[in-house]
Amino acid sequence: MEATVAAVLPFEVVDVFAPRPFAGNPLAVVLDAGQLTTGQCQALAREFHLSETTFVTAVEARGYRVRIFTPDTELPFAGHPSVGTAHTLVRLGLLPAGTVQQVCGVGVVPVEVTTTGARLTGGPVQLRPGPDPAALAAALGLRPDDVTGRPAHLVGCGIEFAQLDVHPGALDRAVPDRRALAALLPDVEGGVSVLARGPGTEHTVRVFAGGLAWEEDPATGSAALGTGVWLAAEGLTGEGTTAFRLHQGAALHRPSVLDATVAVEGGRAVGATVAGDVHPVSRGTIAVPSSTAL
Repeated sequence: MEATVAAVLPFEVVDVFAPRPFAGNPLAVVLDAGQLTTGQCQALAREFHLSETTFVTAVEARGYRVRIFTPDTELPFAGHPSVGTAHTLVRLGLLPAGTVQQVCGVGVVPVEVTTTGARLTGGPVQLRPGPDPAALAAALGLRPDDVTGRPAHLVGCGIEFAQLDVHPGALDRAVPDRRALAALLPDVEGGVSVLARGPGTEHTVRVFAGGLAWEEDPATGSAALGTGVWLAAEGLTGEGTTAFRLHQGAALHRPSVLDATVAVEGGRAVGATVAGDVHPVSRGTIAVPSSTAL
């Protein structure tokens, strides 16, 4: 028996924080989605089966309203969906170039759109104590001597992540124990970001996302914002604005580059940004199931 179709909506798929097409983190952007229910959005996000799908519910003079879904849940905020959605709307001529205002679950978030990508400014800085680093390392299949001894703060600028600092040789060996991570981080929406600091301002990360049932994510802008907060909290940045670059996604064959900054006043982070390139890769339409078909 055929399912009832409620609507047919246009969508775009773009690669975000990508040095080239078919790299970075893919994102589906569904347009004209203002009439969709939560159940319909969740069904479409499961169908796309990407780390996130966004639903643009309204486009206004200088911004837009959006809902963000993983295949399993709705998120109040996420980095690569914000960067990819803003760039897509400007590229399609639905918004003028420059800084646009994204309205999402955490409120209003500014995104500066450039020709090649976008820069996202995070929300209010979040910083609080996290779990014991050795316990968090064990939940990732790592040994106590794999961690550097620095605290695993809970950090973010819109959505929290636990930040674990490890020696470079340990990064490739991380394997998440989903039950252990859920027990250690019961109220952390983002997940855990595993950081291997490199020379200078170039670092490598792997992110295991709570909204993806602790699966690995190829590029995580919201976690990059939190990394800036963590670096500042550990005294690894100076006063003023410090730029750094994160490399992510190699283990998933989706190399990603995230260019971030953190602003510090009086030894504390007061804001963070993350930027990257966006490459469109496909477009089409998708049939929306009626509520009775879900």
